[in-house]
Amino acid sequence: MGQRTVADPQGVRSSEQKTSVGQSSPLKCSLFTTETGWCGLLGRDNTVTRLWMGHHSRTDAQESLQKFCEQNPELKEEQIEEADWFPELRERLQDYFQGAWVDFQDIALNLPPLTAFQSRVIQALQQVGYGELITYGELASKAGSPRAARAVGTVMAGNRIPVLIPCHRVVAAGGKLGGFSAPQGTSLKAHLLQLESRGFTE
Repeated sequence: MGQRTVADPQGVRSSEQKTSVGQSSPLKCSLFTTETGWCGLLGRDNTVTRLWMGHHSRTDAQESLQKFCEQNPELKEEQIEEADWFPELRERLQDYFQGAWVDFQDIALNLPPLTAFQSRVIQALQQVGYGELITYGELASKAGSPRAARAVGTVMAGNRIPVLIPCHRVVAAGGKLGGFSAPQGTSLKAHLLQLESRGFTE
């Protein structure tokens, strides 16, 4: 596959600019297939609340949504509409999972309440580009807490929006992959890193 770039023409926004919370429209869910399995998007307007990926079937993806809603009481009263929500982002994700070089930094994110440390970690991670790697310790240092590598791992494990918040680019010292909480575990993490590596060379 030849290298393709899919990016917003307006360029990259700061973490503060692209993170918003809106309650004015219904919450919608989109389930779709990719080269790495079934994925799902949850959000409203053009703001993403949750992304899940790597499921073996549509049923598995639906069960992941149900579990997420059960774990977040504020969603239990929501009427979630299943639709082809945010088709532009769906197409960009499908391109990404085929090996295209895609920039997601223009996408607005609805994040849960974050501590100051968590916010710094997320903002530092957003600066790690396509095909790049950073260790937990290096990310902790960039977030201003050089001894907090383990705490960085906890932030990564709680990431609700993988790929858009690229926790797969965070690895352990010595070249080890470290953890990955998505379905398929570290094999999926390794696959994503391989995809990004090929994106520069093919």
